[in-house]
Amino acid sequence: MTGSPVTGLGSSRLGPAERAAALDRMAREEFDVVVVGGGIVGAGAALDAATRGLSVAVVEARDFASGTSSRSSKLIHGGLRYLEQYNFDLVREALTERSLLLQQIAPHLVRPVPFLLPTTHHVWERAYFGTGVALYDALAFQMGSTRGVPHHRHLTRKGAQRLAPSLRKDSFTGAIQLWDAQVDDARFVMMALRTAAEFGAQIASRVQCVGFLREGERVTGLRVRDLEANTTAEVRAKQVVNATGVWTDDIQELVGGRGQIHVKASKGIHLVVPKDRIHSSTGILLRTEKSVLFVIPWGRHWIIGTTDTAWDLDKAHPAASQADIDYVLEHVNAVLTTPLTHDDVEGVYAGLRPLLTGETDETSKLSREHVVAHPVPGLVLVAGGKYTTYRVMAKDAIDAVAHGLDGKVAESCTDRIPLVGGDGFQAMWNARHRLANRSGLHVARIEHLLRRYGTLVDDLLRLIAEKPDLGKPLTGADDYLRAEVVYAASHEGARHINDVLARRTRISIETWDRGVGVAQEAADLLAPVLGWSKKQRDREIEYYRKRVEAERASQTQVDDQEADAHRRGAPDIVPTATP
Repeated sequence: MTGSPVTGLGSSRLGPAERAAALDRMAREEFDVVVVGGGIVGAGAALDAATRGLSVAVVEARDFASGTSSRSSKLIHGGLRYLEQYNFDLVREALTERSLLLQQIAPHLVRPVPFLLPTTHHVWERAYFGTGVALYDALAFQMGSTRGVPHHRHLTRKGAQRLAPSLRKDSFTGAIQLWDAQVDDARFVMMALRTAAEFGAQIASRVQCVGFLREGERVTGLRVRDLEANTTAEVRAKQVVNATGVWTDDIQELVGGRGQIHVKASKGIHLVVPKDRIHSSTGILLRTEKSVLFVIPWGRHWIIGTTDTAWDLDKAHPAASQADIDYVLEHVNAVLTTPLTHDDVEGVYAGLRPLLTGETDETSKLSREHVVAHPVPGLVLVAGGKYTTYRVMAKDAIDAVAHGLDGKVAESCTDRIPLVGGDGFQAMWNARHRLANRSGLHVARIEHLLRRYGTLVDDLLRLIAEKPDLGKPLTGADDYLRAEVVYAASHEGARHINDVLARRTRISIETWDRGVGVAQEAADLLAPVLGWSKKQRDREIEYYRKRVEAERASQTQVDDQEADAHRRGAPDIVPTATP
């Protein structure tokens, strides 16, 4: 295979110097695989290819995970509702992946989370749901995998209220407690990309695919634009993977047509409310007339969602309207003793699901809810699917790549590769009190860092040892340390304030002012790492404020069209260079 071979583990660091080096190599070398898209499927495909010994490049037009992969329900789950559709294979596959993620691939990032499923009829509903949940647990045992989460149990109404005192007594007759898992979706993407980098992948964000290189019918690479420097380049590759989610059709049009497979966007919104607004020691799972509504524990908060509505407006910044927010509040309030109001909502986010439409019946049967296709020689398309099964999607995409490459390509091994920070995590978790004593941080801070960085926590502790001021919490967002902002830019590819406050941390949805109050401090911490002038620093702060204003305005509009028009009021912060 061409490109620089992987001779051993390299660095997982994705800082400004690594981005510059990656862009330089992309302009000079031919790669076995270039992946377009830095969401979870693109990250998974890059990791799968790199761990098979292929030379890999990844380009992302915005920030990593800035689309669907940072705006999900943040659950790793089998999809209990698919059992009603008799889609046992999909559920079994997802539960197998859940077990791998919990126990082997990312024990530092994925953890079990309990849910109550309230029932409203004494006999038939408990039997119906109980059978489904029992099957859900049973499927988790198959394929030779262990479950990784506790077994479900049936509860009386009184037993359920002990766990969730906020549930209205007249809204249910009993409940079933079941377990799934959760993850910080954007953080997981970052760790997957950093693991790919450790195996040699060259990775750059804010690099847009603007066209394809062709030799006759065959795709032989990309034309790309570095949006921050406003320069263009060509990236040569033996195979290109289109892993762009809701942008799949846009990329396909660049190569001369969309083919039979189309992707349609469906919007889902989530609300974030403080933990004390709902008294419960467990998540809650509610059935609505359209789908399922989750009340999900999230640190000092609850995440409540989601909706499912068609969206054909701005894909980069899907907007939540007042109607969306009202819908979620109405349905969760139907079971709460103390209803939530708009004043209780501290954060809102909207994301788009990439749904497959227009494929043939045969393709649907083969796709298992996702599809991999070779629309033209040299180009592989992967679309659809769900976050939990990203690794299977990635494996299938690189299997298709292997067909197009000369020579034997190794089988996928990502089911046995821990993400960076995962290897040795349990031992370091067990030593967290010793780490606290050594670092001078409270053990609660060490636990916070371990759950976000795993064994890479040593990187953060070194930063703090060198500059003790970085061990202080951010003013106005004290769940996070100042060191985490610096580290986001120096090691995790963050290029802008929004990258840090919306994705490397979750300050933009976890604080009442949505991060505006911490923007100045974040800018001051980022400036030395990213080489910002005072002018650029001020521009970053102003952009972030405008972004929050536009989001807030959009969330008071009655429909999608008005919400979208207001959200578009904040321009994007590229290019970086200012006159």
